Amino acid sequence: MNAPEKVSQSILEHIEQQHEEMTVWRRDIHANPELGFEETRTSDLVARRLESWGIEVHRGIGKTGLVGVLKVGDSNRSIGLRADMDALPVLELNQFAHCSRRKGLMHACGHDGHTTMLLGAAKYLAASKRFDGTVHFIFQPAEEGLGGALAMINEGLFERFPCDSIFGMHNRPKLPVGHFNVKAGPMMASAASWDIHIQGYGSHGARPESSVDPILIGAQIVSNLQAIVSRNVRPVETAGPGRFETQHPCERPGVLPLPLQSRHHRHWHPGEYCPAMCHACCNEHGYGLSGSCRSRLQLVPRRRQAPHQYAGVRSLAAP
Repeated sequence: MNAPEKVSQSILEHIEQQHEEMTVWRRDIHANPELGFEETRTSDLVARRLESWGIEVHRGIGKTGLVGVLKVGDSNRSIGLRADMDALPVLELNQFAHCSRRKGLMHACGHDGHTTMLLGAAKYLAASKRFDGTVHFIFQPAEEGLGGALAMINEGLFERFPCDSIFGMHNRPKLPVGHFNVKAGPMMASAASWDIHIQGYGSHGARPESSVDPILIGAQIVSNLQAIVSRNVRPVETAGPGRFETQHPCERPGVLPLPLQSRHHRHWHPGEYCPAMCHACCNEHGYGLSGSCRSRLQLVPRRRQAPHQYAGVRSLAAP
C-alpha cells in the first residue's frame, strides 16, 4: 500500500467511526423535509453542527443558504465543498420510522444524504486539520429548480468565499457501495423547462368543424418534440425525452376548449440542442391547423470543470 492509499484508508476508518452519528443526522433531516428557500430547520441544524466543531459559519446567503469556513495553516489556496439541502413536493409512502413527518414533502432526491456527507467531511477536517489552506463548506438551498445556486452567487458567494476549485457529488442508487462515477466534461444532465401556450378556437362538441382544437395541436407537438432526441442529437450525446404537464380552463364534457397550456421538462446533456427547433415545431403544427402557438424557452448554461480537477478526483476514486 503506497502513501496515498494509506491516507485514504486512514480517512475511511475515521469516517466509519462516525457512521452511527451520521445515520442519526440523515434520518433526522429525512424526517423533516423542507422545500427550496424554506430550509430553516435544516440550515439551523447544519449551523449548530459546524459551530460545535469550531467552524466559522456565515448564514443568510441565498436566503437559507450558509457557508462554513475552516482555515488551517498559512496557504492562500482554497477549495469549496458543496451540498444541497432542499426536498421535493412528493408524498412519501415508506413505512420506516424516519419517513417524512410532513405530508406531501419528501427527500426523494437524496439531499438529506448530501447534507449529511458534507457534515461528515466537515467534522473530519475540523478534527484532523490534515491540510494547508481554506475549505469552504457550501450548503446550498433550493437546488430543485428554484435557482438556489444562482441566488448564492448573486449575493457574492465567490467574492466572499473565493475557491480555486469547487467539488460536489450526487448519490447514485444501485451504484455499488464504495464506487464512484467520474468523467471528464459534463457528468449529469441539466433540466430545462419551458411553457407552450396554444390559443385555439372553442365550439360545442357537436360542431368540431367550427373549432380549432388546441388539444389536437398539443398532442402533435408532444409527439414531434420526441424526434429532437431521435433525429437531432448525436448518438454519442444524450438528451432525455422529457415530460409534459397540461392544463386548460374547461373541464365540461362536450365543449372544445380555447387555450391549452403545456409545461415541458427535458433533461439536456451536454450542451446546445437547437431551441429554434422547439419553436419551429410548435409553430409548424399550430399554424398548420389554423391555430397559433407561442413558446418561451430558456436554457441555463453549465460550467465545466478543468482537466486537472477531473484527473485529481479520478486518482482519488481509483481502486
